[in-house]
Amino acid sequence: MKIAICDDSMKDLILLEGLLEAYKQLNPNTDFQVEKFSNSSTLCEKIRNKELADIYILDILMSQTTGIDLGNEIRKNSKESAIIYITSSDDFALDAFHIHAVRYLLKPVQEQQFFEALDFAFSYAELKKGPMYPIKTKSGLQSVSCSRIEYVENSSRMLNVHLTDGSVITSIFIRKSFEEELGELLHNSCFLQVHKSFLINLNYVKKLDGSSVIMNSGINIPVSKKNTANVKRQYLLFVAGQYQ
Repeated sequence: MKIAICDDSMKDLILLEGLLEAYKQLNPNTDFQVEKFSNSSTLCEKIRNKELADIYILDILMSQTTGIDLGNEIRKNSKESAIIYITSSDDFALDAFHIHAVRYLLKPVQEQQFFEALDFAFSYAELKKGPMYPIKTKSGLQSVSCSRIEYVENSSRMLNVHLTDGSVITSIFIRKSFEEELGELLHNSCFLQVHKSFLINLNYVKKLDGSSVIMNSGINIPVSKKNTANVKRQYLLFVAGQYQ
């Protein structure tokens, strides 16, 4: 899990970081990484670039981009991320409700309320992740949310599963065909095999360019000649379906 916290008060930012560390000590099996932002505009730019977190902990009253503006930007790019608002005023509770924030906490933050909000946020984020894809790696079976997969490449009889955060999970040597190893991904409407060695997530296509597909990460993925017309048709149907 990735958690982003944003508050333009360094004092409050350090306090929130300390509470997260205390939560991790109480819940050692809960695995998460924390990214801190004292500049809300910087976080807003990352959200617009689809560099998304699973959980956002946001102050509302900030000098640049407000927490409500950040929440609206998050919802434009992700319905799955959990949002916790922390503020010194209760004037924005209705705005937070419309953004579907999971909790709205008033400063000074109480540890018990904060921990309860985190419990709910983790449950919410896990539920919203949707189906998981299991990958057999050297260190054991690793499951990843299908929504986090940008594309899968078959290279030297191993699967390289590229995630939206730029990381790559590499499988052990595969003995079955690429299609058999992909399993349920092939039956997921968000995924399309464009080449004998590539499966892409249509949610992260930036541009369809004839014989190739450009993904949000900037990677250029080849489309096989015999599959060009079908890829174009399937992509257009997918995009059209997003606006229904």
